Amino acid sequence: MSEFIIEKLLEQRDFYLNTLKQLEFQLVVEPSVTELKEIEKLQTKTIDELKKVEQEIAYLTSKNSF
Repeated sequence: MSEFIIEKLLEQRDFYLNTLKQLEFQLVVEPSVTELKEIEKLQTKTIDELKKVEQEIAYLTSKNSF
């Protein structure tokens, strides 16, 4: 069961990483000041969520090691 949960968390992690890549690309396109602020806010939220997912993956994988 936890293997299924880990797989779903890995999919979530990949989604967040892809989102960050897309946000980085948007920064290259010379956004306006308001767009820049919005992108930075989205990056921060995405990184926070990514950290949570990675912590959960680490917890579950360490739990499965025993």
